Amino acid sequence: MIPAMVAACSEPAKKEATAEKKSDPAALTDPELISRGKYLVSITGCHDCHSPKLMTPEGPVPDTSRLLSGHPSDMPVAPYDTGTSKNWVLFNMMNTAIKGPWGISFAANLTPDDQGIGNWSEEHFSTAMREGFYKGIRGGRKLLPPMPWQTYSVMTDEDVHAIFAYLKSLKPIANKVPAPIPPGS
Repeated sequence: MIPAMVAACSEPAKKEATAEKKSDPAALTDPELISRGKYLVSITGCHDCHSPKLMTPEGPVPDTSRLLSGHPSDMPVAPYDTGTSKNWVLFNMMNTAIKGPWGISFAANLTPDDQGIGNWSEEHFSTAMREGFYKGIRGGRKLLPPMPWQTYSVMTDEDVHAIFAYLKSLKPIANKVPAPIPPGS
């Protein structure tokens, strides 16, 4: 009985120590952590929607000068067939604007600029990734499709921490992503 009580009592201290380590700004500059975050961003498809594209003979590729900066603020929504779109989810050519039953959503700026995640805490980032709240603010609006936060909600603390460190290491790109457009607007 006593070993179980000791183990149960020591668990909160272990979690606290982990939380303290994560909030340490110096920890976000660890090259191995940033490398792990870059890898996770690559395999989870973040560039598919959050990086504007350049068209090549082989199709669209992420524009390396604007990686993860979201839907370009100067790119208007192109006209589309409203009749056909009622039964489809449509992506623009850059995959940064998406039309569906929820209206039109735009991929967010994930760079450390103030118009991106520059003033987000790691807790805000984790809340957005795991609970689907815009800007990681509980009680605010939910993230819109196609953001697969439900899939990302099962990531380990370490993976969320690594992704956050990688995103914070990027070049800040000033790009104010448009607000979502509700259905019928």
